[in-house]
Amino acid sequence: MRVLVVGAGAVGGYFGGRLMQAGRDVTFLVRPGRAAQLAAGGLIIQSAYGDVTLREPATILAQELRAPFDVVVLSCKAYDLAAAIDAFAPAVGPETMILPLLNGMRHLDLLDARFGPARVLGGLCAIGATLNAERAVVHLNDTHSLAFGERDGGLSDRVQRLAGVLVGAGFDARPSARILHDMWEKWVFLTTLAGITCLMRAPVGDILAAPGGDELIRSLLGECAAIAEAEGFAPRAAFLAQTRAALTAPGSTLNASMMRDIEGNAPIEADHIAGDLLRRRGDADQGPGKLSLLGIAYTHMKAYEARRVRTLAAAANAKQPSAARDRI
Repeated sequence: MRVLVVGAGAVGGYFGGRLMQAGRDVTFLVRPGRAAQLAAGGLIIQSAYGDVTLREPATILAQELRAPFDVVVLSCKAYDLAAAIDAFAPAVGPETMILPLLNGMRHLDLLDARFGPARVLGGLCAIGATLNAERAVVHLNDTHSLAFGERDGGLSDRVQRLAGVLVGAGFDARPSARILHDMWEKWVFLTTLAGITCLMRAPVGDILAAPGGDELIRSLLGECAAIAEAEGFAPRAAFLAQTRAALTAPGSTLNASMMRDIEGNAPIEADHIAGDLLRRRGDADQGPGKLSLLGIAYTHMKAYEARRVRTLAAAANAKQPSAARDRI
């Protein structure tokens, strides 16, 4: 089975790299700069589960795509989704399975509109990973799992064939007969974690050490879980127990990648994660007396985005010659 991994960043680089290490037929769809890096130094993974340098991984540029792949693994950030769709579209044939690993649900609508629901599986991954200054994939925790399945349930023949590729490839992989429920639960967890750590600009343990921190975390989790329940995907008891334990562990350094992105002045997925969940409750447009904790967290994220756009524009303007600035 020919697998196209869209991107070789932290998530795509890790799971695609492990697949390649296990002997699977993997090609990375990358931009020219990343292709040059991988050609020169290989794909480097640093992990408690084993460091590896994969020399000369197969890469391809968007303009070079000519034939369909059996599987397209999509691991980009939500704000890069439109560009990614245009890039990998030539790799999608009548039998191609698209496996998105994005968080939330909004991306499914965009993929369905472009390729049709029949080609788009449900999927999610759980991993803490980043690219360091040398562009190596650094695995930050002890979790590296991936779930996938048909969105209407059941274990189809094609999902079982895909399991033959993904299972046993150096990470935890499992086909799921309830993948949409799994995705909703992850969305509840992630929105709670991102919302509270971005709002407080601190990891879980530090929030818990502050007055009212425990109550805020539990309140936000309850709010997110209530939205999922209203949508027909009530979080299961075991998930809620595990999530509460993770989010209320004293001294925990757990935080969201979105918080780290804010601290690094990077783009974030505010609309895709918090905004879309809020929209499904019906009050994305907050009015007087309607503010919720999720709404406050979302407003905080959007204020960061507005400030980032403004400061980047000001910095770009300051670099222009004075005559050019006068013409703007």
